[in-house]
Amino acid sequence: MKTLIIKYLNETISEAEKLQLIEWLQTPKNQKTFKEFVKINHRLNKLSASVDSETAYSKLMTNLSAVKITTPIRKLIPHWLKYAAVFVGVAILTYGIYLNSPQKNAFMDAPQITLQLEDGSIKIIDENNNSTIVDADGNIISEQKQNELVYGNATPEETLQYNTLNVPYGKTFKLVLSDGSQVVLNAGTKLKYPVNFIKSENRTVFLDGEAYFEVAKDPLHPFIVNTKDMDVEVLGTHFNVTSYTNDQKTYTVLVEGKVAAHSKLANNDTKIISPNEKAVFENETLQIVEVNVAKYVAWVQGELVFVDDSFKVIANKLERKFNVKIENNYPELAKIYITATFKNETIEEVLKTFQTYKNFDYYIKNGTVTINKPKK
Repeated sequence: MKTLIIKYLNETISEAEKLQLIEWLQTPKNQKTFKEFVKINHRLNKLSASVDSETAYSKLMTNLSAVKITTPIRKLIPHWLKYAAVFVGVAILTYGIYLNSPQKNAFMDAPQITLQLEDGSIKIIDENNNSTIVDADGNIISEQKQNELVYGNATPEETLQYNTLNVPYGKTFKLVLSDGSQVVLNAGTKLKYPVNFIKSENRTVFLDGEAYFEVAKDPLHPFIVNTKDMDVEVLGTHFNVTSYTNDQKTYTVLVEGKVAAHSKLANNDTKIISPNEKAVFENETLQIVEVNVAKYVAWVQGELVFVDDSFKVIANKLERKFNVKIENNYPELAKIYITATFKNETIEEVLKTFQTYKNFDYYIKNGTVTINKPKK
């Protein structure tokens, strides 16, 4: 039976062997043995810091008894749960709702980061290399240091010249502007910005997507982030702006300092934001709400955080994070709200965690995750 457990943990177990394993797990003694293998497996993968297999197994049994629940589910995921995908798998196997394991080649190659210069030419940015970016005349405009692009404070031009950095799904990238302001661009983000700021103009950049800003102080030249729904004006501060073209909401979250959010509607509504507040533009209205900013800036450190988020919001974030397309053919998932934090987990591990809320089948092919109603 040891061989079957190892095969299960490595996802190489056959259908017939799964049935044998399920039958074997019916006794408490065998369940204890199984848990010990799980602990060893997590240690080998350096993921066992807080795994409590007894609690996990108890939680598993609770989930089994609640499979038929169809009302909206709102619950907090314990810290161990994101490491307990193997127990989730047993629950699904026991009820005959096993999810097919995605193939390793199921994802398409990630597109490249690109930089469009003032003359329209496109430069490919390889995060593994260092390079010097020059314009059509051979002038050095920036230096690339792997996953960071740094612009120097050159002699200001009389007119603004723009570059546009495009970060595709599945990637993030750091940018240092000519005034020293630092910007981290999230996946699926485009930022248009001056090569050099000039004294006669405000420091204005144009954002489509999500970015975290640490703005260099310059009281005489406010820093303005222009988005589709509102402009965010600052003097010097740390904040996050989210404004994806396909999202219904545009919002900014303030970490430090003070900013002003200006609506682009005819009434030109303006709101002043303080730390731990969020300005949200939705349904043609600009509102201020208090928030836990950690959720909104965790992506800068590579984390993926959900706090009572709908599955639609989650799907959008997963698409950007993992460079996939998600097709949801199971409307019942719209009823669940999920709280979870992930760091280095794969999309397969994330999806397995979500099944503790509501079971579903999925498969991954050619970069598309297709979600279906579970088979009975």
